Amino acid sequence: MRYISTRDNAKSVQAAEAIVRGMVPQGGLYVPQEIPKLDEAALGAMVDLSYQALAKEILALYLDDFSAEEISTMVDAAYDASRFDDAEVAPVVKIHDGFFALELWHGPTAAFKDMALQLLPHLLVHSMKKTGVDKEVVILVATSGDTGKAALEGFKDVDGTSIICFYPDGGVSEVQELQMLTTGGSNTYTFAVKGNFDDCQRAVKEAFANEALLAEVDALGCQFSSANSINWGRLLPQIVYYFAAYMQLVRKGEITFGDAIDFTVPTGNFGNILAGWFAREMGLPIGKLVCASNANDVLDDFIRTGTYDANRPFMKTNSPSMDILISSNLERFLYFMSGRDGAAVTADMQALAKDGRYSVADAVRENMAQVLASGAENEAQTLAIIGDVFAKDGYLLDTHTAVAVGVAEAHNEGRVMVVDSTANPYKFVGAVSEAVNGEKSDASDLDLLGALAEKTGVPVHPALADLTAKPRSERHVITTSEINEAVLGVIKSRK
Repeated sequence: MRYISTRDNAKSVQAAEAIVRGMVPQGGLYVPQEIPKLDEAALGAMVDLSYQALAKEILALYLDDFSAEEISTMVDAAYDASRFDDAEVAPVVKIHDGFFALELWHGPTAAFKDMALQLLPHLLVHSMKKTGVDKEVVILVATSGDTGKAALEGFKDVDGTSIICFYPDGGVSEVQELQMLTTGGSNTYTFAVKGNFDDCQRAVKEAFANEALLAEVDALGCQFSSANSINWGRLLPQIVYYFAAYMQLVRKGEITFGDAIDFTVPTGNFGNILAGWFAREMGLPIGKLVCASNANDVLDDFIRTGTYDANRPFMKTNSPSMDILISSNLERFLYFMSGRDGAAVTADMQALAKDGRYSVADAVRENMAQVLASGAENEAQTLAIIGDVFAKDGYLLDTHTAVAVGVAEAHNEGRVMVVDSTANPYKFVGAVSEAVNGEKSDASDLDLLGALAEKTGVPVHPALADLTAKPRSERHVITTSEINEAVLGVIKSRK
């Protein structure tokens, strides 16, 4: 399996090289040259597989430069029972008839990012060996909240790596920030950045393309890679849980094998829903993928109109992990929707960088409409959904999953609907508490954890229960113009 650039500006590479690089050096993202197809017999053979066994089957289709033994070792380490608190790893839970939550937050940081970021460090270390990399790999991460902690936790004390995480100052929840600051480890570093997530993401992408910076990093015996979903090694593991969800529903007797189901995905950077699209292309019976946005509804507008316009106010919401106006993984989707037209994708991305907007051809918009639907929920609607679902179904949603539930209800086409539940509700305890109690509390998020657990009877996730007892690293606040300097400072401090 070879990997090519979405902008047709680089030679094809093997998976290991694509994973080490993170993104195409000349700009663009790596995508598989072809998407493996699974027939009915192959899918049927997966119904009774454990999550670990299923992951080994799916990953092997895309990682043919890795041996079966290597893949097995990595998967067993990543999805060990000591790291995930449910035997299914990502259990499907019924909210009401025909409507389910795919709980992706049973890992060590209580967010769906664990599903990929427990595996990525193993993928990266093996890829480094395969490609002969003898330098320290410096992982640069921009996060709107959940990716940061999951990446820090995944790469903590991994030999041959260091990880530097940038998050928007004041743009993550109190619990999310404290999770990052209490990671520990000898190779983890965090910086709060004055600005929003898009500012962080833009600065990190520019660092990857800064030749002078790259030369200086190289001279220090290091090279960059990414743990954001711009790295194929981050996106690939997410394909697995769409297969796992389907097979669970078959085993539970909720669907008959071969029935199509729909997924609604709370989406900011488009990686999670894109993984679902890959699963659909591989042959998994998925009807529609529904893209759910919050008040930062640039994706909803784009899917409905064909015009991507980031020239709009950036909204800080109660679902902060979706507070994104530049969705990086959309570039991969556009590449396939345009019939692999790298020139068209390049033009769109250049227009986005220059003018903050672009419009796709009618044919691209029509191709998207075959697989995607969309919708958006504002903050007040999000709180109402959390309160209503808990009152009616006894199920406690986090704010991001609530956005998806609201959008999903408007896209009922008669098929079973699965909503990606991307975070444990206690990660956003302030908003969830307000929704359940009907009023906003002046208490800190940390003080609200126990109160909400007592009110709802839903236990606090183990990763969040002891945050106050953990030692905290120093909080550093920088501007986007200081990011390169911060990166070099970290590298030099490790020499």
